[in-house]
Amino acid sequence: MTVGAQTQATSPQGTSDTFRPLAGAAGDALRLKFPARSVPESWPASMHPLEQVLERVDRPPLRPPGHFAWDSRRRGVNRILQWLEAFPGESWQQRWQACPALAEPHEWMEEAKAWTLQNVGRRPTKADLTSGTLALLCADVVRPGLPWLAARRSRFLREAMAASRDPEGFATLETVAGVDDWSSKVGFEARNQISMILAAKGGLVRDITVGDCLELRDSFDLVRGRNNGNRTLFYAWLQSMGIFPSDAPTTLRQLESLAGQVSVERLVDRYELKCPHIRDLIVAYLKERQPALDYGTLEEISRVLASNFWADLERNHPGIDSLHLAPKVASEWKERIKTKTARRKQLDGTIVEVKSPRASAGALLMQVRAFYLDLAEWAAEEPGRWGPWVAPCPIKPAEISTKKHEKRVKARTDQRTRERLPVLPVLVRAADQRLKDAKARLDAVRAAPAGSSFTVLSETYTKAIGSNRWKDPGKTTVVYDTDGERLDLGMAERRAFWAWASIEFLRHTGARVEEMLEASHHSIVQYTLPTTGEIVPLLQIAPSKTDEERVLLVTPELADVLSAIVTRVRNSTGAIPLVAAYDQAEKTWNPPMPLLFQWNVSGQNVPVSVNTVRNAIYETLDSTGLSDASGNPLRYQPHDFRRIFVTDAIRSGLPPHIAMVICGHSNINTTMGYNTVYPADVIESHRAFIGRRRNLRPGEEYRMPTPEEWESFLGHFERRKLSLGTCGRAYNSPCVHEHACIRCSMLLTDPHERPRLVDIRDNLIDRISEAEREGWLGEIDGLGISLAATEEKLAQLDAQAARKGQAIEMGMPTFRQIAARSSTVATPQESS
Repeated sequence: MTVGAQTQATSPQGTSDTFRPLAGAAGDALRLKFPARSVPESWPASMHPLEQVLERVDRPPLRPPGHFAWDSRRRGVNRILQWLEAFPGESWQQRWQACPALAEPHEWMEEAKAWTLQNVGRRPTKADLTSGTLALLCADVVRPGLPWLAARRSRFLREAMAASRDPEGFATLETVAGVDDWSSKVGFEARNQISMILAAKGGLVRDITVGDCLELRDSFDLVRGRNNGNRTLFYAWLQSMGIFPSDAPTTLRQLESLAGQVSVERLVDRYELKCPHIRDLIVAYLKERQPALDYGTLEEISRVLASNFWADLERNHPGIDSLHLAPKVASEWKERIKTKTARRKQLDGTIVEVKSPRASAGALLMQVRAFYLDLAEWAAEEPGRWGPWVAPCPIKPAEISTKKHEKRVKARTDQRTRERLPVLPVLVRAADQRLKDAKARLDAVRAAPAGSSFTVLSETYTKAIGSNRWKDPGKTTVVYDTDGERLDLGMAERRAFWAWASIEFLRHTGARVEEMLEASHHSIVQYTLPTTGEIVPLLQIAPSKTDEERVLLVTPELADVLSAIVTRVRNSTGAIPLVAAYDQAEKTWNPPMPLLFQWNVSGQNVPVSVNTVRNAIYETLDSTGLSDASGNPLRYQPHDFRRIFVTDAIRSGLPPHIAMVICGHSNINTTMGYNTVYPADVIESHRAFIGRRRNLRPGEEYRMPTPEEWESFLGHFERRKLSLGTCGRAYNSPCVHEHACIRCSMLLTDPHERPRLVDIRDNLIDRISEAEREGWLGEIDGLGISLAATEEKLAQLDAQAARKGQAIEMGMPTFRQIAARSSTVATPQESS
């Protein structure tokens, strides 16, 4: 990247000074659609007199048999209610809202102690007031609100609420969650959160609404700040109970960072345009084009017109209010648009702006030119609406020529492919080795007792002692190396696995990374050939960029990868969990599917993200030490594997039009753009050469064979049967090894003849021993070659048997089971 002068940063060039991001818009839309329950000022339990509340606290379930804290709870309830009686209100809830406790979650107890000492003559302890507060919450006498509960966390709330408020609801939750998640650390946090909602809103577990869950997340953000680590497992449990409506969100994850699909007005207003007439014009223009555009394209055009074009003009030419740009204004804008500015933080903490050429400058000019030309064309049909805005286009046709840009892009991508294709085997071996090493470390740490030291792969670690009470301390995979650095070998193994799986999937399929991440268990199908009965595994690629569905043949190597993925993501029942993925292009949530690329995070199965894949590949590359032409560490983007796949396939003889179908391209020029070796003119010349060669070949080569020639052809294959297997040499080719079959690589050994091969190996060993005793040195050389070839063939047979023994049932549906999803094509008889 070419770096220009650096200046102190104020705001990035090309964006408005008052830019408002769309992050969190998805959460805003959900809050409007699913409001939280309001808390009334009174309800029956909050209207009971003091004596009745104390009587209720004295009875089960608020007083469990033999509970050691009952006396403290009763004293605390009595003192708190006596204190609340001093405040105005007809219900305990109204008095609670009038007391200082609502505004001071941590300090109110001191005031309650002082009042009680002065008016009752006894000073309650903090333990009494804490226990009394817990009893009042469980009895539903007061509802303090979610922010108050988020600020004051009680580790006894979940047990008390489950026992006193809704035992059946919590029992159902335990069944939904499973034993492991229910007793885990994140499971305890989820139970706490559900108990907070019951304490703040009242009712039972089945009465909780989506709005209550959203308000709880907002309360955590208010009290502890954004990114405070609060979990969303509680929502997944509640949704699994089936208490939410069908249009409820599948998850509450990433609401603060996701935008969702917003209105055109909001897309434009995020840039705070100062001229209201131009703002309204851009909104109207986008709405006119919206029916023919996908959401990603609509958002991009809004950014170009509102930010890169008009907001930039308003920032540099205050007061501008017309599309009729002066030549100088247009010229200056086009110069500014050629560069972009990135804000970077330096080592000393200062922020600087780094300018660099904008690769998409031509595309921006094309969008603005299309804006002007569309207005002129629409004005001919609706002059009253669009006519006042017609102005000369400041961008000439010659300024949007993309030939040079396309050549530069092709040169850069070709150079990337030339650098990465030769070293791909190195990356593949590194990913495989990292996974094996990570598995070895993980097995070692699982076998080691907590707190002990162990050595694996010549590395010494000390297993951490699990200090939390939520799980077995011996199950931790956290260790400390000899330098004292804390490592999680379980997480390292997971990242190593997904790096290996991503590299293998991408290089064997040539799929886009979004297609890989959208692949599900339903994508793996099988087809039985009608002629031979052979079962052919297929991988169905869901439509993504071009909305074209395609099916790929699964190679044995890809089948091994898919088997490993399916085995890893299956749950205890043998099924692949259903997870919902967020479509970054369309800004929508896809329906829950058994995605192959998923892992468990904080007790929930979530899709593997693009950033996770990219970072995992980077970690694998760092272990290889590979560098590019400039000496910097080599980096593979997921799309590099697609270019490598196309280049390697065409180099291996795959016709370009077949590669086009495999990659899902609608134009062969796109496929050839991915190919680094052969340009389009070479392909056309090759096709012409094949046509000329067919015309020049003698016609005798196309005649029918004579009976003698046919008998000779069949006899050749009959003579290929050997005692150890079959000879694989081509027809009409002589045996180059003079029938020394043990040494020949063309011998296809039959697995059933392994005992015979073992006898030959033993005989060779005996003959070598005899030759060594007799001093037959020439004989030893020849027998050694035969022995090495025999050992290699035995190893090949053992490897083949091992692969068959490791076969995994992938649960692929048969062709009959997927026939309902296949298109029906009429036969010639039916169509006629």
